[in-house]
Amino acid sequence: MNTVTVSTGPLSPEEVVAVARDNALVEISAEALAAVEQTRSVIESLASDPIPHYGISTGFGALATRHIPPASRTQLQRSLIRSHAAGTGPEVETEVVRALMLLRLSTLATGRTGVRPQTVAAYANLLNAEITPIVREYGSLGCSGDLAPLAHCALAIMGEGQVRNAAGELVDAAEALAAAGLQPVELAEKEGLALINGTDGMLGMLLLAITDLRRLLITADITAAMSVEGLLGSDSVFADDLQRLRPQIGQAVSATNLRALLAGSEIRESHRDPAADTRVQDAYSLRCSPQVAGAVRDTADHALAVAGRELASAVDNPVVTTDGRVESNGNFHGAPVAYVLDFLAIAVADLASISERRTDRFLDAARSHGLPPFLADDPGVDSGHMIAQYAQAGIVSELKRLATPASVDSIPSSAMQEDHVSMGWAAARKLRRAIDGLTRVLAIELLTAARGIDLRAPLQPSPATGAVIEALRERVAGPGPDRYLSPEIEAAVEFVAAGAAVRAAESVTGPLG
Repeated sequence: MNTVTVSTGPLSPEEVVAVARDNALVEISAEALAAVEQTRSVIESLASDPIPHYGISTGFGALATRHIPPASRTQLQRSLIRSHAAGTGPEVETEVVRALMLLRLSTLATGRTGVRPQTVAAYANLLNAEITPIVREYGSLGCSGDLAPLAHCALAIMGEGQVRNAAGELVDAAEALAAAGLQPVELAEKEGLALINGTDGMLGMLLLAITDLRRLLITADITAAMSVEGLLGSDSVFADDLQRLRPQIGQAVSATNLRALLAGSEIRESHRDPAADTRVQDAYSLRCSPQVAGAVRDTADHALAVAGRELASAVDNPVVTTDGRVESNGNFHGAPVAYVLDFLAIAVADLASISERRTDRFLDAARSHGLPPFLADDPGVDSGHMIAQYAQAGIVSELKRLATPASVDSIPSSAMQEDHVSMGWAAARKLRRAIDGLTRVLAIELLTAARGIDLRAPLQPSPATGAVIEALRERVAGPGPDRYLSPEIEAAVEFVAAGAAVRAAESVTGPLG
């Protein structure tokens, strides 16, 4: 996807990711520009009205009762952006800022905000020049939109503040605009509000998280299959007729993946005879894998449905209605997005938890069914993967803390005018950390399960899991005496994050769900 067209309708999640991560170019449709011009005329007619109109001829928030004379309105918009660009803390990632800018541009292009065409174009120009405003981690309460993060972006099109240029260098916004042949924008009536009253930051992070989580869910099925195989578990519980007794959609998808991944496993066939294997049931972490991973899938689907509705929204306050009214509203409240961000953090923590439990079984000689303690080459002299599981456990513990919902909190602000807020931005920030943690937990399970399967030689794994191990072995060596383990874990993390495990498995199974 080289170019994304922004029109009056919603963007797709894939389009948002293409611009945010792959630097796809942005163009604005003629339909959108016509809609913008039409509603701008409404704002300009109200600007000369002696009756005060919020955001056009008044102050903001708790200061909305003050009427602002025409001569001061440009300063009003400039002051709004400068004062609201009050973020602090580490820089927010480039992909998040780009998603945020694109989503704000999408709302501007609906023609419901009353901005001018040149202001809309300024956001597309910034994205296409790969100029990224510096946005700080703290500052948004997730109500009245992601005010501070969006204000930092608005500051950049004004030629103020700092940005990263296409080379990643930290420069003044005015310098970056000039180098790209762009002119700063002098904001007119209503435009300051239109640039900051949106849920774009939390929505952008939600879309990026769902994209990553869908890849990690398939990876979780791959690592679960490898653990079932390496621990001499049973695939019988994943049978289609058993799964249909509980018609949960995500569970069926996960079980279907597991059957495909384990098909043709020589290791599995080696203990299929009940006379040779007297175990009646596997541990829950093996047997219930599709139930847990399936529930996470269903949660992700719900989150995507909420995100889809938000993508179709024109969030601003006040908003220009289709019949030309300019009305205040509460659509900037981030609750719908905040809830699913928190919901996903809970699901991610549980998916990581069951993965860690499978890893731990490989390392315990009492539960690993014939594998050496800690998968060590010379137990006692070597420690094998003992401390890799410690790292996994530490991450899982952190994920449980990150699963505490941010959206149950609210701190009143703006002299009690904004007396209930969503904390959606905070929910999104911790979900990003949770997704990174899940990636690392799954990578350690993959590393450990691959080692356990290798130690079952000469028995061979399934073609699908064998392909994953073969691809991993291009980056990480197989069993042997203890080595410097951290680089191998990081290599496995990159292998998982890049989708290499999924590609290797699907080269055998075809597309997994």
